[in-house]
Amino acid sequence: MKLLFKSIFIFVLSLNQWLLVAQGEFFLKNDVSKKINFEFASNLIIIPVEINGVSLSFVLDTGVRKPILFNLTERDSLDLKNTKTFYLQGLGGDGKLKALKSSSNRFQIGDAVGLNKDLYVVFDKTINFTPRLGVLVHGIIGYDLFKDFVVEVNYSSKYIRLHKTKGFKPKTSKKWKSIPIDIHKSKPYVNAAVTINNNQKPVKLLIDTGSSDALWLFEDERKGLVPNNDLFFRDYLGKGLSGSVYGKRSRINAFELSSFVLEDVNVAYPDTLSVDLARIYKERNGSLGGDILKRFNLFFDYENNKLYLKKNARFKDSFTYNNSGIVLEYNGTRFVREKIKITDRGNYNSNSNVDTSRPIQIDFSVDYRIALKPIYKVVELRETSSAFISGLRVGDILISVNGNEVYDYKLPEINAVFHGKTGKNVRLEVEREGKKMIFRFKLDDVFKKNERSN
Repeated sequence: MKLLFKSIFIFVLSLNQWLLVAQGEFFLKNDVSKKINFEFASNLIIIPVEINGVSLSFVLDTGVRKPILFNLTERDSLDLKNTKTFYLQGLGGDGKLKALKSSSNRFQIGDAVGLNKDLYVVFDKTINFTPRLGVLVHGIIGYDLFKDFVVEVNYSSKYIRLHKTKGFKPKTSKKWKSIPIDIHKSKPYVNAAVTINNNQKPVKLLIDTGSSDALWLFEDERKGLVPNNDLFFRDYLGKGLSGSVYGKRSRINAFELSSFVLEDVNVAYPDTLSVDLARIYKERNGSLGGDILKRFNLFFDYENNKLYLKKNARFKDSFTYNNSGIVLEYNGTRFVREKIKITDRGNYNSNSNVDTSRPIQIDFSVDYRIALKPIYKVVELRETSSAFISGLRVGDILISVNGNEVYDYKLPEINAVFHGKTGKNVRLEVEREGKKMIFRFKLDDVFKKNERSN
């Protein structure tokens, strides 16, 4: 009887697991998942994802429902299952985007496995976020993970951890705050408050880990959600699945989430045409992005409509803008003649008969080697910026920054220079049509470079 009961019990467990898999859900092999380290670039979380046995990198994006793969090359031998044509829509003004819908795929993230998973594949080569980030990214994933686990996001130590929902113990420490979230059509929303021109306004925001910015607001004069006329500038805001997004950048007096208050916060107001699709949920007033979220450590509990958060060491960091007006993009690689130093101690040997009373002469000889190095190209440039006025143009290839060879930098490090203080001197050497050119300019006060006519 005990053996029969045990066999039935095992069968039921197997059946439950089969049903779970049949529904395309993720499950954990073990009781607790190991932490999954992530790469952090431009305020985005990039995690390793294995699909059908192929290792890839995906942005963890709470603003996306199904996994989307958009940077597939011939070298990626991904075995796509059961494909059919589909159309996706996203931020940007260029309309629908053709894609393939593939089903019955196997995903693995850390110890979490998902079978019979849907995957949308975009082959449009213009949909590629790797060049702007300087980090290899193949796609985006969101709701599929958040619906099946309590997802811990530790921005401080750069890892996520997937917790089984049944075994999760809510955070009770005073440092942690619990706030309600609404899950509407697979996306999380939170109530917050913004202070604009010293007037506080309630807002409902999409929690969007796939946005690099701090805060997006949809312009609405009736609700007072408009930029100060003396404190805005027009800018490129980013790239969505349906094209580039432009709008106004500004700053608000304060942003309040639960009992946490941040002051002098960056805000963007995307152009209406770019966000018409994003405004299907009429209660939504904008998005809460990575430049604010990174100031907290978080637990997303979709099943219980809760967000747990506590501030981390980044909480008091200042909000900065790109005061250069320059947007760079990784543009492949090229061979560079690179200096190296060779240390020559002669034939000195500790066991040989050498007069040790005399100092050892070390000859630092300079030699060269040919190395493959990254190329960075100017792809966006504010025409009101000092960089543009100095003569820099879209299409220029960057060679050096303030006298340092550009290949000594990673893209985020160059962007950090561009986010420096107003008035700081910058010297760029570029290549244009095979000719080397040097441009000098000072970093702007972006709000004094305002295109008010627009």
